[in-house]
Amino acid sequence: MKKVFVNGYGSIGKRITKFILDDPEIKLIGIGKYTPDSTTKDILSKGLDVYVLQENLHIFDKYDIDGTIENALNECDLVIDASPSGYGFYNKKKIYDKKNIMVIYQGGETIFGDNAVSDLIFNSTVNYDNALNKQHVIQGSCNVTGMGRILNPLQIKYSENLLRFDLTLIRRWADLEDTKTIMSDSIELTHSPHHTNDVNSYMGNKIPVFVRAIKVPTRQMHLHFLDARFSKNVPSKSEIINLFKDEYGIAILEKANNTKEIRDFAESTNFNFKDTNMIHIYSDFIEQTGDTVKICYSDDQTGIVIPENHLLLQAMLFKRNYTDAMKHTEKIFNMTTKKKLLENHFANKK
Repeated sequence: MKKVFVNGYGSIGKRITKFILDDPEIKLIGIGKYTPDSTTKDILSKGLDVYVLQENLHIFDKYDIDGTIENALNECDLVIDASPSGYGFYNKKKIYDKKNIMVIYQGGETIFGDNAVSDLIFNSTVNYDNALNKQHVIQGSCNVTGMGRILNPLQIKYSENLLRFDLTLIRRWADLEDTKTIMSDSIELTHSPHHTNDVNSYMGNKIPVFVRAIKVPTRQMHLHFLDARFSKNVPSKSEIINLFKDEYGIAILEKANNTKEIRDFAESTNFNFKDTNMIHIYSDFIEQTGDTVKICYSDDQTGIVIPENHLLLQAMLFKRNYTDAMKHTEKIFNMTTKKKLLENHFANKK
């Protein structure tokens, strides 16, 4: 049995902890915490072990801490770093490099510049095999993960005719569990969004990808508008639907009007954390105009990267081939069942 340590217990860390506890092939060593807050009590109440940095022991003196993160890493085979954006690089330099240990980082980290933690951004549908012999890998952000699921099938199927991809990302302001962030009555513009370079890092530059991003005051998912331009033989709406109908982690919804009703359905169906863990294509909004196909889809923010983390863990830790890894992830996340439930609920029943 392999041993895994989760460093951080925010929106991502909580979800990762759940799938580790559900996976009989993995033992959870414990959770790394940096701030003594209510989530520390939550972790301990569940019977899980809490570890903190040596330098932070004194601020956790009111809690029954199990030891230091530095010592916990001596017991584990892999760390999933779920700390806030930028802290992964700090942890790499301060503790991970000294331990010579395998680490999965999250989308708040980068492969570029002086703060790079890896040279690979993982997307299971694009570059699964590239992670098999890596020691440090970034799991792409929710938006970058979703873009890969959509762009890769298009690129494979229509590469000879595709000219470019233009994407507008309408990003959620805060996560569902984030009660601290104040949502402004405003639309925030994003200069030079990282998504373009991140996607190009694993998709390549054969077909140009152009991304613009804005942030709007909602917690109910991201929404992407994709314009795919073709030189000839522009696919029809039915061809696009057929392309994606059997894709992993993509549900095609006929009668969905907003992101909240999808989230509400996930909650009513008792999906863990109200997550669907997938992309939702709004089939009513697929349109072919001249040389362009327009596709609209929503992205389940934190939820979409959780099965991806599980797949990446299998590549790095177990060296599984893609087919076997997918089968194992399906047992944990029941993606096929979720997809059917979503598509049936939002079907056009006329």
